Amino acid sequence: MANAPAADQRRLLDVQALDTRLDQLAHRRRTLPELARIAELDSQVADLHTALVTSQTAVADLRRELAKAEADVQQVRDRAARNQARLDAGQGTAKDLQALQHELESLARRQGDLEEVELEVMERLEAHEAALAEVTAAHSQLVESKAQVVSERDAAYAQLDAEAATVQAERAGAASGLDAGLVTLYDRIRAQLGGQGAAALRGRRCEGCHLDLNPSDVDVIKAKPDDAVVRCEECGRILVRLPEGQ
Repeated sequence: MANAPAADQRRLLDVQALDTRLDQLAHRRRTLPELARIAELDSQVADLHTALVTSQTAVADLRRELAKAEADVQQVRDRAARNQARLDAGQGTAKDLQALQHELESLARRQGDLEEVELEVMERLEAHEAALAEVTAAHSQLVESKAQVVSERDAAYAQLDAEAATVQAERAGAASGLDAGLVTLYDRIRAQLGGQGAAALRGRRCEGCHLDLNPSDVDVIKAKPDDAVVRCEECGRILVRLPEGQ
């Protein structure tokens, strides 16, 4: 476009300032320190969850192994008790009673072996249960820590979003009534230049690229009508000419 009211061009600087503020708020929202902390905690929770599942599986397996060992011991005890009762009652022939005595001795040795297995499993189970308790406590603590950081992140989000809503309302007011073609051009340049679409020209300096323009180019710009829309040859932004002293 070639022209837009000079007053609208100057108001464009207010719009640009508010757009810059909105971009800053969006950047802060994307780079909250809580986000990095949450990602770190997520990784730690995932690692501990794997360890937790492994530990839970080991404990469950050992509990089944202990239950079997206990059942084996109890089975031998029950058989020994029945044999002892028959022996005490003197049931059967002398040969039968002698056989019962030999079996009782064999069962006693078998019981001793099985009880050693049972004890060894119990010791391993106790060690694994202690490890599981530690992993469970550490996992719970990490989950609690993450919940706290998530709460802090959400509070920061709420504050930034509220501020952004206020600035957005101010931006809408600042842009209200501006020349439509000027706003369209400004928005297109902003999209191309990463958020900056307009800059003030103070003396010879473009405040967008912070470069001093060629004196002859400045003279050409200043000679143009007040409503002429000009752009910086260096950075491409709309150059907003301000009255002397501003």
